[in-house]
Amino acid sequence: MDTQQVIKTWNLVVDVERCENCNNCFMADKDEYCGNSFPGYSEEQPRHGHRWINIQRRERGSGSLVDVAYMPTMCNQCKDAPCVKAAKNGEIYQRDDGIVIIDPLKAKGQERLVKSCPYGHIWWNDELELPQKWYFDAHLLDNGWKEPRCVQSCATGALQAIKVSDEEMLAKVRQENLEVLNPEFGTNPRIWYRNLYRFNKQHLAGSVVAKVDGVVDCVKSATVTLSQQDTVIAELQTDYFGDFKFDKLETSTEPYQLTVSHEYGRYHCEVDLQNSINLGVLTLE
Repeated sequence: MDTQQVIKTWNLVVDVERCENCNNCFMADKDEYCGNSFPGYSEEQPRHGHRWINIQRRERGSGSLVDVAYMPTMCNQCKDAPCVKAAKNGEIYQRDDGIVIIDPLKAKGQERLVKSCPYGHIWWNDELELPQKWYFDAHLLDNGWKEPRCVQSCATGALQAIKVSDEEMLAKVRQENLEVLNPEFGTNPRIWYRNLYRFNKQHLAGSVVAKVDGVVDCVKSATVTLSQQDTVIAELQTDYFGDFKFDKLETSTEPYQLTVSHEYGRYHCEVDLQNSINLGVLTLE
């Protein structure tokens, strides 16, 4: 019988679509670490300057169709952490549960370690001469907490802490289409994102109208086709108000071709999609 123990590691799932920028996670982090030191884990966080949990903002679209998304970011607890590799004398280490810790004693004076994080999530404490970051509230988890304070404080359920084996986590990633930030860095982060397209993809929208019996009105059920290099990417129907919206599109130097077809007429144009666009009113002819 195989008695090998399965190692479980901490992961955090961030749902971009659920985050409403309330900043509860940021404030919980500040409340926990400003003015408080935890021996063996961290010295206190400066009141100003540091954002161990930071919420990024992105606005997409134009005119009458604009959406805004918020994305909490923090130390990614990378499985192949560059900061751990940069620390030659154990100043930064990774625990068996996946949490990356900056030793507050060994790392003193090691400002060079700040630049070892490609995500920019290590902060320099000038007063204490110490690199610092969020370490998954390991001091709380080690004392029986079931989740970090940022998760506990999130009112919308945008944050979820999970402790599972790597195999179980990868199955969840595949099933729920989770993504990580900057996979090209090759660090294998343990902070996962749901609905990340709100930050790294574009949308293309518009409204279709036609002049019928002298009256300009919305066109319902017009067929809108989006192509690129003679290949159809997506196709949909306009809604009751004549509106349509393609989402999760890649930014591309190659123009997209948009065609609208209906018994009332046709519309065609090319679109250079560097940022999300609302084409406005499109009139069939």
